[in-house]
Amino acid sequence: MTTLPILHLDQVSKQFDRHSWRPGTASRTSVPKLGVFEVSFALHSGEILGLLGPSGCGKTTLLRLIAGFEQPQSGQIQLADRIVADSTRSIPPEQRSIGMVFQDFALFPHLTVAENIAFGLSGGSTVAAVQSALALIHLESKANAYPHELSGGQQQRVALARAIAPRPKLLLLDEPLSNLDVQVRLRLRQEIRDILKATHTTAVFVTHDQEEALALCDRVAVMQDGQIAQIDTPEQIYREPATRFVAEFVTQANFLPARWQNQAWQTEIGAFVVPASRPAEAADLMIRQEDIQLAADEAGSATVRDRQFLGRDYRYFLHLSGQLLQVRSPLNLAIGTTVRLSVSPQAVRVFLN
Repeated sequence: MTTLPILHLDQVSKQFDRHSWRPGTASRTSVPKLGVFEVSFALHSGEILGLLGPSGCGKTTLLRLIAGFEQPQSGQIQLADRIVADSTRSIPPEQRSIGMVFQDFALFPHLTVAENIAFGLSGGSTVAAVQSALALIHLESKANAYPHELSGGQQQRVALARAIAPRPKLLLLDEPLSNLDVQVRLRLRQEIRDILKATHTTAVFVTHDQEEALALCDRVAVMQDGQIAQIDTPEQIYREPATRFVAEFVTQANFLPARWQNQAWQTEIGAFVVPASRPAEAADLMIRQEDIQLAADEAGSATVRDRQFLGRDYRYFLHLSGQLLQVRSPLNLAIGTTVRLSVSPQAVRVFLN
C-alpha cells in the first residue's frame, strides 16, 4: 500500500505584478514578474527538504504559498489527504496544521521561554508538552527566562520548540540560521536536524547556503528563476548536477573550455576521455576544486597566483594561460610556485555548448 505524501505540489505557479513608471510622465504600467512557475514535488513523512537558491529565485514565494500567505494562480497544493490551495480557493494558514520558524526568531519579548512555547497550545497536556519541548532543546533551566536573556542560538531553539510543540503536519523554516554567528550556525544546524529526526517532523528548509542545505536536508531542490532546476539527494546534486547553473551554484566548480579532437576532450591541462560523454564540437568540463591534484613542477602549466588558508587545507588560485582555476589542497605551496595539475577522468563532468 502506497503512503500518501505529507506535502504534494502539482504544477504550482504564482506571478506578481511589478509597476514601472515612465520618466517625465505620471503613467505607470504593470509588468508581470514571475514568482514560481509549474513547481511540482512530493514530500514524505519525516523527510527534510531544502529549498536552495540565490536571492530572487522564488524559494520564499514557494514557502509562502505552502504556508497559505499567497494563493497559486494555477496548480494545487495538497497537505496530507487535503487540498489546501488551488486557483479558486485557499485554506487560511491557521487551518493548515503548519508550524513556522523565521530568521528573526519572532519570540514574544514579554513572555518567558515556557510561555512562548506554550503559546498556541491548549488543553490539559500543555504543561507536559512544554516540559517535553524544553527537554528536547536542552533548555530546562531557562524555562523562566525571557528572550533578551538568551543567546541568539538559544532563542532560535526556543522558536523551533514553539513551532514543533503543537505537533504540526509540516514545519516550514525560513532561513532560520542566517542571523547567527558562524560557529553557532554550524552547531545549531546539526541540533535542528537531530530535533526534527527525533520528533519525526516533516520539514521544508529554505536557505541560500549551499553547505547548510547539503548537510541538513535529506533532499535538496535547487531553484532558478522560479523553477526547480534539480531535486535530489545532497550527494547526487553535488556529484551529478543536472545543469550548469546547479553545478556553479552548488559546487563552485571550475569550468574548462574543451574541444573534441582525437576521441578526447582537449583542454589546457590535458586530454580527457570522459565516460558517458557524447562528442560535440565544444564543451565546458566541470572539475570540482578538491578533484584537482597539485604537484610543484617547474615544467607545469599553472602558477599559484594567490592562496587562502582554510584551516584543514588551502584554496589556491591558479593562473593558466587563459583563465583562473580554484583548487583545494592540503599542500603548502608558496605564491608564484609553478605546478603540475592532474585530474581523474571519473571526476570530470561535461556540459555541452
